[in-house]
Amino acid sequence: MKIIAINGSPRKNKNTATLLKKALEGAESYGAETELIHLYDLDYKGCVSCFACKLKNGKSYGKCAYKDGLTLVLEKAADADAIIFGSPIYFESVTGNMRSFMERLMFPYQTYTTGYKSIFGRKIPTGFIYTMNVTEEQMNELGYAQGLRFSEVDLERIFGYFEPLVVNDTYQFDDYSKYVITVFDGDKKAQVKEEQFPEYCNKAFNLGLRFAQQAESYNGNTDNI
Repeated sequence: MKIIAINGSPRKNKNTATLLKKALEGAESYGAETELIHLYDLDYKGCVSCFACKLKNGKSYGKCAYKDGLTLVLEKAADADAIIFGSPIYFESVTGNMRSFMERLMFPYQTYTTGYKSIFGRKIPTGFIYTMNVTEEQMNELGYAQGLRFSEVDLERIFGYFEPLVVNDTYQFDDYSKYVITVFDGDKKAQVKEEQFPEYCNKAFNLGLRFAQQAESYNGNTDNI
């Protein structure tokens, strides 16, 4: 069983990456083989609309034909038993690198048929860990969830299962006093980090464990998508 995590943050050891690592630890505790992939290490583009993945009888039907830094990652995703995405929220959405990756990952499997049927061919758990500076109340007031839901619907339709983990009020800077910031209180942020972030880490661990268990139950069943 192989579970991969996709880090859409430019930082490898901060909030998003830490939570993804915890999720993979949870999967490993159930015996899964895991890998963490950092998108910012790769040189790639979003979908270039070549439509090779949609060409009748084409050699690249159902898979991305464009060759670049994502090619190997997309192959790993195609073989994975579960995929966990992670991204900080920039301007009410995931990072540009994550968005470009999702275009390349999902479009080949989504057909232009009634209901936009998936041709992925099997069911695997997919999840998304979102990290953001705003509180849950602010997130709801600003309508973040509605914007993120568009991609979530696609992930669930294409891969068969989706589950989010929203992490609010994150600690962004090591020293808030060094930056021009008036909307956040560094001391309060530090308190939240100390009291709440460990709880989010436990939730991420349990998500990874749960995905490994689900992947085992899905394995070999092509009738449930």
